[in-house]
Amino acid sequence: MTDKAALYDVIRKPLITEKATMASEAGAVVFEVSRDANKPQIKEAVETLFGVKVKAVNTSITKGKVKRFRGQLGKRKDVKKAYVTLEEGNTIDVTTGL
Repeated sequence: MTDKAALYDVIRKPLITEKATMASEAGAVVFEVSRDANKPQIKEAVETLFGVKVKAVNTSITKGKVKRFRGQLGKRKDVKKAYVTLEEGNTIDVTTGL
């Protein structure tokens, strides 16, 4: 999987939340990733796109909430998040964009 377009399909966008900011203080970066992406694919994509060394990848799937849209019940999409822990001395600045 060396095609750059395929790597961008694995990593959708960085997540900037309060919890993600707390994780970044511990040397981790949080990304929204494709639902069918596995940990080795996520590790390869981050290392190739950003040129950093990845120590560990932890993933979690957040189930979509049931909300009302114009009076009708609807469901938000499920989101898979990847907490990517970087090796010492490596950083990714997600505030500048991909």
